[in-house]
Amino acid sequence: MKAYMTKGTVDFLVKLSKKHALDIYIMNNNEGGLAYYEDAKKSIFTTGKDYEIITQNGEMQAEGFVVMNNIPVTDDARAVFEDRFKARRSDVDSMPGFQAFRFLRPLKGNHYVVLTQWNSASDFDNWKNSETFQKAHQNQEVKKPAYYADRPFTTSYQMYVEEENS
Repeated sequence: MKAYMTKGTVDFLVKLSKKHALDIYIMNNNEGGLAYYEDAKKSIFTTGKDYEIITQNGEMQAEGFVVMNNIPVTDDARAVFEDRFKARRSDVDSMPGFQAFRFLRPLKGNHYVVLTQWNSASDFDNWKNSETFQKAHQNQEVKKPAYYADRPFTTSYQMYVEEENS
């Protein structure tokens, strides 16, 4: 299964999603909109990013809060990074407010994405402040691992819910 993302204005992305018979999730933040969908076929987006879903848990929802950890990995360290990540035990799915998890491998480029979706931003904050989070991240080095091509960064989005006209 593959995952596809593209950026644009929310209005443009909503129009695009209405043209296709797919579950396209529109989300936004203060930088603009992002469309995300999963499918086995080729992307419908003319620009954007394509990923292979390596591991997943839960189902994406039309409402919620999404956090994406963007991790640039050197080409020669991709296998090591994936093995280490897959070997990590995570109980994120047992946390209140958890909706979905995706570990995404880029089909082009070197930015992996670890996507989690929550009912709300406060559910995500509760997880980050939990003992479960501390256990899952206790063995992380203080300095960045050698397989990072650059500094990882996080982006967060609120799912866009179109208001119905009455």
